[in-house]
Amino acid sequence: MASLAAMLKKKGFEVYGSDENLYPPMSTFLEDQQIPVYQGFDVAHLDPEPDLVVVGNVISRGNVEIEEILARHMPYTSLPDAMREFLIRGNRSVVVTGTHGKTTTTALTAWIFDFAGREPGFMVGGIPLNFGRGFQVGAGEDFIIEGDEYDSAFFDKVAKFLRYIPDIGIINNIEYDHADIYKSLDEIKLAFKRFVNLIPNNGLLVVCRDNDVAMDVSSGAFSPVKTFGLSPSSDWQGKNVILNQHASFFDVIHNDEFMGNISLPLSGDHNVKNALAAIAVAFHAGIDFSTIADALRQFKGIKRRMELKGTANGIEVFDDFGHHPTAIKETIAAFKNLYPKERIFALYEPRSATTRRNIFQKVFVDVFEKADFIILAPVNRPDKVPADELFSCEQLALDLQHKGKNAIHLHSTNEIIQYLVKHLQNGDKVITFSNGPFDSIHDKLIDAIKNKNN
Repeated sequence: MASLAAMLKKKGFEVYGSDENLYPPMSTFLEDQQIPVYQGFDVAHLDPEPDLVVVGNVISRGNVEIEEILARHMPYTSLPDAMREFLIRGNRSVVVTGTHGKTTTTALTAWIFDFAGREPGFMVGGIPLNFGRGFQVGAGEDFIIEGDEYDSAFFDKVAKFLRYIPDIGIINNIEYDHADIYKSLDEIKLAFKRFVNLIPNNGLLVVCRDNDVAMDVSSGAFSPVKTFGLSPSSDWQGKNVILNQHASFFDVIHNDEFMGNISLPLSGDHNVKNALAAIAVAFHAGIDFSTIADALRQFKGIKRRMELKGTANGIEVFDDFGHHPTAIKETIAAFKNLYPKERIFALYEPRSATTRRNIFQKVFVDVFEKADFIILAPVNRPDKVPADELFSCEQLALDLQHKGKNAIHLHSTNEIIQYLVKHLQNGDKVITFSNGPFDSIHDKLIDAIKNKNN
C-alpha cells in the first residue's frame, strides 16, 4: 500500500492514509515520501472528503472509517484495482505469480528491462538493491508486477493477480498456502486457472516445467506457453549449474540451442529457475541475450532474501523472508551449499496466516534437514487461529529431536538470544525465517554477541 501511495503521489495525486500499527521501515519510507499517515482510525480523517479511498485487504467491516465510507456512499476501490487503473492500464502488463520466488523473479525481470533501457514501471513486494525501492513509475511501455494470490479486499475476495490484466504471465510454482483464504490446493489451482484464462492469445505464459501443478493449470491456456526449468524438456533450460558461496553459474539452452552462460550473484537452484523465467520474458520482449546476461551479472539482490544483517565476533547473522515450508527448505539447502563446513543455526517464527495453523505440522519435520541447530520461536498472534488449528512449536521440536536434530522451542526473543549467545562459536551462521520483523531479533542478537565478553 505504501508503494502504491508513493507512485500515485509521483503521478500528481494528493495522497494520505490511516493505519493502526505503523513502524519502520514503512513509517520512515512514508515520511521520506512526505505522505501523511494518521495513526489509528477516525471518521474525522474523511473530512474533507477524499475523491477516492483505496482499501487494503487487512481492513474489514466494523472499522470506523469503512463504516463511514459505506454510509456516505463514498467512492472506494481495492489496491489491485487502483494499480490496474492508475498504473497498469495502457501498458504491457507482465504479472509474476507463484507460491514462492515471485519477488525475486519480479525484481530480476524489472532489472533486466531497466538495464536494457526500457524504463519499465514495476511493483515488487520487496526492495531490489539495484533500485533501492520496490516500485517505479516508468516512462516505457511495460509494467512488471508481483502478482499475489492473496485476496484483494473485504468486498473483493479474489486473488490480486486476477485484477492486473496480464499480457505476459509467469507461474513459478504452485503449492498450498494462505489457509485463511483457500480451503484446499484445488481452490488455489482454480485461482491460477482463472489467471491463465486472462492472458490473450497474442500474449505469453511462462511456466515452470519442474512444477507439475503449475504445468497442470497451464494446460488450458489460450496464449502461447513457454516453459523454463532444469528439466531437459524445458523450452528454457538451465544446464551445467555450478553454485558457490556468492553466485550461480549455468548454461542456458533455448529449444535445444545453446544461448550462452549466465553468472548470477544469487545462489541456489531455485534462483536459477527464477532467472530463467526472467530471461524467457525479456527475450520475448526483444531484449538480446547478451544484454540479459550483462544485466543478471550486475543484479545486487533483494533485502530480506538471505540478507546479511551483520557480523559479530566472527558470527554472521542473516535474514530471510521465507515462511512457506518449501521456500525455507530450499533456502537452507542453498545456504548449506554455500557454507558446507560451518554450523547453520536456523531460527523460525510461524507468523503467516497459514503457518500459524497446523496444516504443515508434519511437513516442517523435513524442512530443517540441512540445518545444524533449529530454534523455534513462539507462534506470532496465536489468538488469530482457533485453538484446535494452532501450529505447535513444542511438537515440532520434539519431532525434530526424535530425528536426531538439535532443536529447541523457546518462549521469547530474549530466551532465544540467551541460548544463541551461549552456544554460538566463531564461524557459525545464523539465519532467521519470518514474514515479519521478528521482534528486531537480528540487531538484538548482534549487539548481544558483541557485548558477550564486555
